[in-house]
Amino acid sequence: MARASAADGAGPTGSLARRLLAVALVFITVALVVAGVAIGFILHRFVRGQIDGRLDAQIVAIRSGLEQGPDGPRLSRDFDAPPFDREGSGWAWQVRRGGTLLRSASLGREALPVPAAPRPDEGSDRPQPADATDAHGRGLVLRVLTLPAEDGAAPTTIAASAPAAALRGPLREALTTLALALAVLGLCLVGGVLAQVRLGLAPLQRLRADLADVRAGRRERVPVAQPAEIRPLVAELNGLLDQNAANLARARTHVSNLAHGLKTPLATLTLALADPGRDADGTLRGLVGSMDRQVRHHLRRARAAALEGTARGRIGLASPIQDLAATLGRLHAAKGVRVRTEIAEGLTVSCEAQDLDEMLGNLMDNACQWCRGEVRVSAAMQDGAVAIGVEDDGMGLDPTAATSVLRRGQRLDETVPGNGFGLSITLELAELYGGGLTLDRSDLGGLRATLVLPG
Repeated sequence: MARASAADGAGPTGSLARRLLAVALVFITVALVVAGVAIGFILHRFVRGQIDGRLDAQIVAIRSGLEQGPDGPRLSRDFDAPPFDREGSGWAWQVRRGGTLLRSASLGREALPVPAAPRPDEGSDRPQPADATDAHGRGLVLRVLTLPAEDGAAPTTIAASAPAAALRGPLREALTTLALALAVLGLCLVGGVLAQVRLGLAPLQRLRADLADVRAGRRERVPVAQPAEIRPLVAELNGLLDQNAANLARARTHVSNLAHGLKTPLATLTLALADPGRDADGTLRGLVGSMDRQVRHHLRRARAAALEGTARGRIGLASPIQDLAATLGRLHAAKGVRVRTEIAEGLTVSCEAQDLDEMLGNLMDNACQWCRGEVRVSAAMQDGAVAIGVEDDGMGLDPTAATSVLRRGQRLDETVPGNGFGLSITLELAELYGGGLTLDRSDLGGLRATLVLPG
């Protein structure tokens, strides 16, 4: 069901950060392009307005100095001030009335290619814009003023020109500077978006770390000090964790009650039927063994399910080992057993306290029973897990015996009290936590039991 639900909602997949960045980059790019085009248009109008203003001023000056001479129109003074005095510069003016042509020195023997300008509105004497190309193929910006005919004379056309480079050059420089400024602005905006996304999603990263701590057993609940947008989610998660913890507690209680209710009677039956006189053909022992295997199998599955999830706790090793060492030292005081512990402070395992006590109690009690007088308990990190060594100075076991003693109900010495289930129970519990139990020779001369648990 969960897999189907995930498939149904597969639409909004992918990285949230990448989606936010992609949307921001699209909007930033569109905004910068629109801004660049708008500013470029404004700059073009501004530069063109400056050139048109200069040409209009020249036309107005020429118009004020234009008078009628005996042979046609003439100018009352020289109007070839720079840059209209440099031949080929593109800055030029000319006056045409009928067949008479007055022009600036910059034109030499050429004439401005003045197109037919539209008639100005009635009562308007403003020059009109026009564009043309000179004899050398260079673009020209023109302003043309057409004066109506007076006293039977032909209309007068006054034109002034500027090279198109005078428009394109400043505009190119301004647009280059604008492009650089917009690029820097874009980089700053992208950097700001990156910082905003990182800061905005940082609470989600912290929430993920908090959930990992809960899963690993370092926390019991997710901290409630969260941003307002995440707080409802955290409340739901904590509610789910509390519910799972309550369910786990109930499950563990039921499993523990069932284990205590069945293990002892079955162990008693096994020991009672060990007498051949009570079960000559071994039928009852076989049935009891089958019952025991079935019960342990289902208890193991129930306990494994209870141990899964987020409610597994973490517990320090130093305190429970020292408590067990003190207790066992008193129990075996008549034998003179001395239990030494070598546990680093702060070393923890991911395990329930009662299971840890049961596993360590079985191993340390066996060591105290079989030792000559010394038991050593040590713990250290090993490949990301914690290896707990329980050693004694007894006779030890050969490899064959070390393998067989881990089987349920197997006892190597019937004179020693017990039912032979301690090591097998310890192994089963360790495997439920993803660990294990191995037996080998200790440098004290006896047995070394190494219990591995997740750290």
